[in-house]
Amino acid sequence: MIEFVRNVGLWFAPARIRAEGSTPDYRFSLANERTFLAWLRTALALIGGGFAVDQFLPDLRWAWRVGLALALLAAGVLCSLRAVNHWMRCERAMRRGEDLPASRFPALLSIVVAVVALAMVVVVLLGWAG
Repeated sequence: MIEFVRNVGLWFAPARIRAEGSTPDYRFSLANERTFLAWLRTALALIGGGFAVDQFLPDLRWAWRVGLALALLAAGVLCSLRAVNHWMRCERAMRRGEDLPASRFPALLSIVVAVVALAMVVVVLLGWAG
């Protein structure tokens, strides 16, 4: 978490990132950018899913509806923040000739999505109003 906070300043300072190491093959930088955009699409889908749960399931118990919606919205926010941080860390590693950074975030995001999906299965099986 401390490294994450330190890196926030670099999100808005591309010149500082470019000053490190040497320019990597453009194909790798562009692949890193495509991965970043894929993470943003995932974040947007999660946020859209959170709003959909809240708006289109009015008969669902309030606690279930709000809990599921907030879980999806929070996952979307975390995913979007993680996307830019991971992009920056990968770009720096490529410029420095280091190994790409490992991340536990995909596993965490998968668990959150699985838990929300299981909760939705319970809601469907037990009925909307419970």
